[in-house]
Amino acid sequence: MKVVGLVSGGKDSCFAMMKCVQYGHQYALCAADRCAGQFAAVGRFRWASVSCNLCRMHGSAVIQKENTRIHKASPLRGKHHNLGYTMTTGDEVEDMFILLNEVKQQIPSITAVSSGAIASDYQRLRVESVCSRLGLVSLAYLWKQDQSFLLQEMIKTGISAIFVKVAAIGLDPSKHLGKELSYLKPHLVKLKELYGINVCGEGGEYETLTLDCPLFENARIVLDEFQILLHSSNSIAPVGILHPLAFHLEHKQETGSMVASNGPKEIHLVRDVQRDCPQRCEEKRDPAVVAIHSTEVNRRKLQISKTEKSDAFSVSCWLQDTCKTSADLQEDLNVVLNKIELHLMEFNFSWENVLYIHLYIADMSKFAVANETYVKYITQDKCSFGVPSRSTIELPLLQVGLGRAYLEVLVAKEQSKRVLHVQSISCWAPSCIGPYSQATLHKEVLHMAGQLGLDPPTMLLCSGGPSAELEQALENSEAVAKSFNCSILKSAVFFAIYCSPSFPTSERQNIHEKQEAFLKKMKLVHLDCGNMTDMLNPVFLYVLVPGLPKSASVEVKPILYAADNEAAEIDHVMPDQSTKVAQSYWGFQPEHWHDLGLQECIIHSKICAVILSITAEVASRIYVDAAAGTNQENVDAQISLSKGQMERIARFCIYRLDKILVENCFAWDDATNLRIYFPTSLHISHETLSLIFATAFDEFAEMSARVETGKEPVFSLIPVLGAGKSATSMDDIITCELFVRKSQAPH
Repeated sequence: MKVVGLVSGGKDSCFAMMKCVQYGHQYALCAADRCAGQFAAVGRFRWASVSCNLCRMHGSAVIQKENTRIHKASPLRGKHHNLGYTMTTGDEVEDMFILLNEVKQQIPSITAVSSGAIASDYQRLRVESVCSRLGLVSLAYLWKQDQSFLLQEMIKTGISAIFVKVAAIGLDPSKHLGKELSYLKPHLVKLKELYGINVCGEGGEYETLTLDCPLFENARIVLDEFQILLHSSNSIAPVGILHPLAFHLEHKQETGSMVASNGPKEIHLVRDVQRDCPQRCEEKRDPAVVAIHSTEVNRRKLQISKTEKSDAFSVSCWLQDTCKTSADLQEDLNVVLNKIELHLMEFNFSWENVLYIHLYIADMSKFAVANETYVKYITQDKCSFGVPSRSTIELPLLQVGLGRAYLEVLVAKEQSKRVLHVQSISCWAPSCIGPYSQATLHKEVLHMAGQLGLDPPTMLLCSGGPSAELEQALENSEAVAKSFNCSILKSAVFFAIYCSPSFPTSERQNIHEKQEAFLKKMKLVHLDCGNMTDMLNPVFLYVLVPGLPKSASVEVKPILYAADNEAAEIDHVMPDQSTKVAQSYWGFQPEHWHDLGLQECIIHSKICAVILSITAEVASRIYVDAAAGTNQENVDAQISLSKGQMERIARFCIYRLDKILVENCFAWDDATNLRIYFPTSLHISHETLSLIFATAFDEFAEMSARVETGKEPVFSLIPVLGAGKSATSMDDIITCELFVRKSQAPH
């Protein structure tokens, strides 16, 4: 990509530019904000440096292929101080919008913006906001990187920077201003050990001016004269700045450089940009189109399933078009999204309340079309608390009599979610280029977006095949988990691992071994750190699907338990089961084989995650149990099942799941979602199987007061190519995924 670098004159923005070149991007120009007055940036909110008057020098020191330099002349002024950002007239972010808008007009080939954000959400979110409005990609290669490592790398790669502001305990203006970063590194490391300062200055401890670096092919900056100004004489952490009085460029001899130059060196122009901020062009949905969609909603055969509880519920919507083949994905997805939107409005909710979205489509080659349709409904503007996390999977929808789009949303009745939505490309974890987030935390449950085996800085699938993709996807999941102070090793409750049929069956054993090896490696790391207390035993579900985004082989979707109190211990003590005896229904009596294919992760009185796999062996036992005392028929579970056999399986699933809930003091009203996966090899339609399970739940409701059934079923029926507890055994007849979370009592 062709990149414009946001430079402040400091080490971070210069090193970020170097990382962009390292990852194959091409710099077209540098862009900087100029302060109103020589040191007006002191104490401001954002990335401006006290050395901003020297940014012009950087433009002349770097050789570029373009002959334009853009320099922003408007003063910085911060009016919107919240963490999230919405367009605010007169705010400093709008100055950046003007600057980058001018850049884009002058060089239309610009597609990305680089910034030096390391840990500041405030800075990153504002750059991402501007990039989103201008259709640019945000590059933040320093984001979430270890500061000690970054400091070492900056010095090692040849960045020469001096301190131009200090404001921290242990930093003395008279001693440290004007000193080289490399010279002060040992002192910074010592201050980190003593006081916990940020060694890269991310807490405002210090600011720097880069005098030279490998990007400066043309010249280095020489500071001839300066003075030290004391801004605050605080005895513990005095604040001082370096005021440059005289400086010049010292031209270098032509040597090899990391900046490619395909032609003769050019004289670079510096241009000031001063104009009113253009109004943002909002994309609005045409009322006529909305009306058409509403008409379609009423005309098409839409189905809804819903679980409901005191503080959250899930809603699924699909097209039951057994007689009508839908025109295309866009039409079907419009109808389904509109139906969900209308359903939310009936309960005075909106997309703002949605925590997570499962987007199932019939053809992954139409992924771009799905996104274009999706963003007409779900945007950052509509979700001020953060857009929901999302996974997108291709399912064999048409083969079981469904339309081309199937949507499942998890809805919270109140606004207490915490969302991580990083759109910048970085070395941290894959970016979310679009209106969905990496993870959403709600009531101690972390719902993570589906993670592919993408190399974060390049956003390309890693090489090495499915096993390598799985390891990278798990590493990406761990990076996201760390942002919430948890780990997929210690905190994971559930893993869904979606597999594409694009790799041979022989590779599936490698996938299973890689998953176990990765978790074992992480366990050893935690053992070395002494962090092995309160580990959970997560449940695993492998699902074979027709396709995944970016033609990936594997996608990982974890759910984690993130306790409010980081030091809180997980209560593993099981409840007294002497008074919690599950009743028998449909003649089922407890048998040892009932636990075959059963996985459960129980956090007492809080969370219950269950995978119930009805394998061929379990199915045969269910049939034999049903035929006890009569002439038992020889049942081959591998062939198409009769309606009676499937009805028996449905009843057993409900009976066995209810037994788990009773024994662990949970109720069906606590269920967040119940997904039932069935393979297309059963040769049964979605409508038929849905009716079988709905009837079984109705029968259960008549026999027990533990569940109430309404006009919508309480489960989502998901067609797949296969499912199972490991990559080598994705051949279940039916797989149930139940997730239950007790509502927290109000404080």
